[in-house]
Amino acid sequence: MVVTFRIWQLHLREVEQRADEAERTRDETARRRAMEERLRIARELHDSLTHSISVIQVQAGVAVHLARKRGEEIPPALLAIQEAGADAVRELRATLGVLRADEDGDGSGLGQLDRLVARAQAAGLPVTATVTGPQRPLPPEVDQAAYRIVQEALTNVSRHAGPARATVHVHFGPGSLSVQVDNDGTGTATGARSSGPGLGLVGMRERVSALGGWLQAGPRDHGGFQVRAELPARAQL
Repeated sequence: MVVTFRIWQLHLREVEQRADEAERTRDETARRRAMEERLRIARELHDSLTHSISVIQVQAGVAVHLARKRGEEIPPALLAIQEAGADAVRELRATLGVLRADEDGDGSGLGQLDRLVARAQAAGLPVTATVTGPQRPLPPEVDQAAYRIVQEALTNVSRHAGPARATVHVHFGPGSLSVQVDNDGTGTATGARSSGPGLGLVGMRERVSALGGWLQAGPRDHGGFQVRAELPARAQL
């Protein structure tokens, strides 16, 4: 009787473990499909927008050229359109580069963190990075999300924080991965504009939320700005 009860307990535990594994697999599959769908939509939108904005930019450039050739005063609004078009094309092409890199599987992950930091330093941003905790293979979507969070945060520091130094800290916890990027600049480093929050921060939150994690971003008490995210990260066997 005791042996039978013990066998029944072991069988029940095995069933529970299989149920947990099935649920985890369904969650990961759903998150992956959601991320793939967002990637597809974003790629299509940006492909079409890049072409449209390029046409606007070319037409504005022709109008400016003709006005100068005729010795006419160039309307400030036309110059603003030309400048905004150039900025939009640059940003859209940069985004497309990221999207296509994701699609092609460029291996963007924390293994590329040193290269990312080196590029930021070469661009003039003083930045240091530390990695703590027992490092281990991560789920690919978590690995890539962590890399993109650091990439976007450093980009925002360069664009919006003014003269600043940045620090990156990645910590491998028992079942999670935390990513923190701090800077001591005088700007917001959020990518925010007068019309509302920047899409960079929104994108980071969406990416983290899709993986079941959380993200906080805001000014630090002693000045500067901090982006901190925590992602569930079970060890990959």
